[in-house]
Amino acid sequence: MPVCPFRCQCHLRVVQCSDLGLKEVPKDLPPDTTLLDLQNNKISEIKDGDFKNLKSLHALILVNNKISKISPGAFSPLKKLERLYLSKNNLKELPENMPKSLQELRAHENDIVKLKKSAFTGLNNVIVIELGTNPLKSSGVENGAFQGMKKLSYIRISDTNITSIPKGLPVSLTELHLDGNKISKIDTDSLSELPNLAKLGLSYNRIASVENGSLTNVPHLRELHLDNNELAKVPAGLGEHKYIQVVYLHNNKIAAIGPNDFCPLGYNSKKASYSGVSLGSSSQLPSDTVYSIYCSIHSLTESAVGIKASSFKSERHNPDYKDVSDFSSFLPSLDQRHLLSI
Repeated sequence: MPVCPFRCQCHLRVVQCSDLGLKEVPKDLPPDTTLLDLQNNKISEIKDGDFKNLKSLHALILVNNKISKISPGAFSPLKKLERLYLSKNNLKELPENMPKSLQELRAHENDIVKLKKSAFTGLNNVIVIELGTNPLKSSGVENGAFQGMKKLSYIRISDTNITSIPKGLPVSLTELHLDGNKISKIDTDSLSELPNLAKLGLSYNRIASVENGSLTNVPHLRELHLDNNELAKVPAGLGEHKYIQVVYLHNNKIAAIGPNDFCPLGYNSKKASYSGVSLGSSSQLPSDTVYSIYCSIHSLTESAVGIKASSFKSERHNPDYKDVSDFSSFLPSLDQRHLLSI
């Protein structure tokens, strides 16, 4: 019977070694481990052989350590790894040779300054990438870095130094979160390769203009977050969007709303209402109010209903959030509070 490493807790193929002050990966880990939790320790390096017997590992949690070096072959034995959490470390670049089975990669709050073209080579099963709060610049995101990632659905690169929407994003993308960056404009090419995008987060940037025609490139957009920017007018094209329901525009420089900013000029097949539109930037239009807008055949109705949202706030990324529901099949004993910092 496999022996549990000293001071760790092992139960139902879950090995929990968090908050122990460990300086290296424990030896002799049970080979049938499906989840290994090593967060909140003092590990500075991941070496070849640290995970040599863990062929059944599905999730590896290395959050909040001091990791600055990962050997090129460290993850080679992990043929079934689906989730890799490297957030809150000292990495300057993403590790090489990550397992091709990987579906979710989270590496926010590191020191990553560059995404090489080869960063995700072979990672064709990845669905989620989280890279927020890194000193990443637009020049550091090489064109083609996301090439071949046909299943990639969700990217978050918030609170970095990028100044434009990255080029070469996969057409499979449905959510793109670029909040808290230094993006100053959206031109017609910015979203031209994202026909399946449903949610776009661009809050807390420096966006002063959205070029006419930009939003026509994302016909399936349902949510648009442009609050806390420098916009002087409502972006053109919202009225022609069939599916969009949520638009956040509060804390911009918008002084007036035109009769057709949200609704089409005449009757068409557009959805009849928006479930949430925030416009406030002054005492006259408070920023904590969300409006339900109903489009008539002619224009925006005078009787649009204002709804006070008691807990409304912009969806700025909270890196301490982690949805743990997907772990239910192989985490029956793991205290969920240990995953809150992932």
